[in-house]
Amino acid sequence: MLPGEDGHMDDLVEFLIARINDDNHAYAYVAGTLGGKALFDSQLPMLDLIEQLANDYKAMDTSDSRSVGLAYALRVLGQSYTEHPAYQQEWRP
Repeated sequence: MLPGEDGHMDDLVEFLIARINDDNHAYAYVAGTLGGKALFDSQLPMLDLIEQLANDYKAMDTSDSRSVGLAYALRVLGQSYTEHPAYQQEWRP
């Protein structure tokens, strides 16, 4: 991890968790409106995995050798939200 990067990563992790929560709310609305079958082939399992990675990163000590790879993975995953107004360009890998 680069010096000073951990603050940016904290912001990215919080951003990702917020977007995942937004997406989960959207899926809940669709399921409530159209029924559970509307969620077949949804991205819910992937959202859960990304949230798990974000939470793992938050709990991980920065000295953990896996933190650099996980930070990179979160930066890559965050690119799916580049059109969101809160996305910050410095989060790009």
